[in-house]
Amino acid sequence: MSPDRKILKTPLRISLAILLSGIMGKIFEWPYSTKILLIGFATLGILYTIRFFAKKDKMFLDYIKLVLVAFWSLYGVFTVMKFPYTLFFLTMTAIAFVLWFIMEGTAYFLDEDRRAKNSLYHILWNCALVIGTLGVIAGSLLKILNWDYSLHLLSLGITLIAAYILKDVFVPETPNEDEEYQI
Repeated sequence: MSPDRKILKTPLRISLAILLSGIMGKIFEWPYSTKILLIGFATLGILYTIRFFAKKDKMFLDYIKLVLVAFWSLYGVFTVMKFPYTLFFLTMTAIAFVLWFIMEGTAYFLDEDRRAKNSLYHILWNCALVIGTLGVIAGSLLKILNWDYSLHLLSLGITLIAAYILKDVFVPETPNEDEEYQI
């Protein structure tokens, strides 16, 4: 399996979007949001486990990612179902995250040689992700402070992040590449 061709990429993105929809549903107290959360966590854990075992060459970092996703998914399922021992799963998730961050960290998101060319299309989608992330952070903080329109900001942020995750599902991989900017 080449590094560019990862299996179950689209189903994993769809399960993340389902999970984000469930989170937004819980915030707005929509019906069936608990079931949507449960489906999102369960499918994410199952699909990533299948993806891990389908991979031929596994490194130590791959095992850490599996532990991270598996324990986070189990933590979500146990929390939604109100089972005990969620602290164990949360602790294991935190340990795996710290190990992942130490071993790979922000290099996962960056291009090492800084020569990647991005089209205007990619730049706009990356801006949408940044705005969505800032919307989630600001909306969460403003909700704690009971400010008006905090839920609107939070839901806008979650929607933008879900759209970013699903962008490759509905939009072709490489649109018009007439204009490229080097970042």
